[in-house]
Amino acid sequence: MKKPQTVKALEELGRVQLSKSFFMREFLYSEISQVEGIANIPDNPELAIAAGKNLCEKVLEPIQDVLGRISVRSAYRSSSVNAKGAENKNQYNCSRNESNYAGHIWDKKDSEGYMGATACIVVTSFIPYYEQTQDWTALAWWIHDHIDAYTEMTFFPKYAACNIRWYENPDVPKIIYSYVKHPHTGKSGYLTKEGMDNYSGSHEPCYQTFIEQLPAR
Repeated sequence: MKKPQTVKALEELGRVQLSKSFFMREFLYSEISQVEGIANIPDNPELAIAAGKNLCEKVLEPIQDVLGRISVRSAYRSSSVNAKGAENKNQYNCSRNESNYAGHIWDKKDSEGYMGATACIVVTSFIPYYEQTQDWTALAWWIHDHIDAYTEMTFFPKYAACNIRWYENPDVPKIIYSYVKHPHTGKSGYLTKEGMDNYSGSHEPCYQTFIEQLPAR
C-alpha cells in the first residue's frame, strides 16, 4: 500500500482492521495535525499497519477483554506532525523524532531496526476508581501483571491516561513511569523498571479493590 494521496485512498487506509475491535482510522486523529494543518498520514502504511496490529492484538485487546472499553486519546503521528510537536523546546509535549521511531511514529523502525507502536489510552472502567482514590498504580500493576506484551507505560493526570507501547524487541525490559504522584509515596517518576525490588512477582493487592468494583461482564 502506497502513502494515501487522495480521500479515497485515505478512507481505504482508515478501514484497515487492526484487530477484532480496532480500525486504523481511530489511531490517526491528532490535535497537532488539526491545528497546524499537517496531514497525519503514514509514509509507509504497511509498516504502520503491521506495528498497529501488534499493539492492538497483543496489548489493547487483552486489556479491553477484561477491563472494558478503551478510549484512544492519541496514537500514530507522522514524522512531520511529531517534528512540529517537538519544535520550540517540545511545544506540544512530543519527543524528537529519533526518540519516537517505533513509538508514536509507527511507520519508522528505530535505530536498532525494530518496529513498535504507542497509543495514549484511557480505560473508561478505571475512571470512577481513579477519581475516588487518585491511585493510578492499580491500573499500572494490573497491566504489568497480565499483559506480557507491553514494553512501557507512562501515566498522566487526566483520567489516568497512559501511553502504552508494544515493541518488537522482546529483550527490552519493561518500564512504568508517571507524571502523577504515587498516592502512597507522594513521588512521581518510575513506578518500576528492571533492577527495582518491585519489578517481579504478583502485585495483586495493589489492584484487587479496583477489580472487585468492576461491573460484571
